Amino acid sequence: MPSIELDLHTHTIASGHGSASTITDMAKTAALRGLRILGISDHGPATFGGGKPSYFRSLSQARRKRLGVEMLYGAEVNILDQQGSLDLDDSVLAHLDYVIASMHRSVKKPGTKEENTAAYIAAMHNPFVCILGHCDDVKYPIDPLAVVKTAIERQVLLEINDSSLRPDGYRGDTRFHDLMLLNLCKHYNYPVLLSSDSHGTAHVGDVSHALELVRRAGIPDRLILNYSAKNLKCFLAQKNR
Repeated sequence: MPSIELDLHTHTIASGHGSASTITDMAKTAALRGLRILGISDHGPATFGGGKPSYFRSLSQARRKRLGVEMLYGAEVNILDQQGSLDLDDSVLAHLDYVIASMHRSVKKPGTKEENTAAYIAAMHNPFVCILGHCDDVKYPIDPLAVVKTAIERQVLLEINDSSLRPDGYRGDTRFHDLMLLNLCKHYNYPVLLSSDSHGTAHVGDVSHALELVRRAGIPDRLILNYSAKNLKCFLAQKNR
């Protein structure tokens, strides 16, 4: 089995909760765990204590290599409404390496399946959104076929979030929702991204629960972007053209 080369969904102290770790702390752990690429994706400003626009603007000046690990700097922005509005302006998003768009109950109340689906689809039409974060949350039901078809059309990756699948996960039993997304991606031969969603260093690079599920779904290795830093960078380069 190939080794995990990258983790793009991680949070530092700048996210305002769950972590006192700096970017350097995260890079040290990534190096120890053999990652080639580490992505820092702190929460946007609508999350309590989340990063301010000035923080995300400053990331363009951050070091590109730390302890032998290539660094990518992004954001986990909040989807604010059914129209897919985000909590960082495009002028900020344009200077990031990638953008994860997610729904959080502290920011946006769950809607109906139709409303949640519309919000995700609208967010994916933002040209800077590269990844949908934890769209497996059982409190935000979706039409998985509509979401996957739009993701393919807009070249947005669907994340299989390891923290959703851990025994202490707080998004409900997400396995069925994840399997629906995985089977659709396999059907359409579309890549998936596994993410730790590590707040702090504890789970950096740990996608063991997500790996168990992709094996269960029979996802071929070539569709798992975490196995190839080169393939991930090619995907992001095509998305950002």
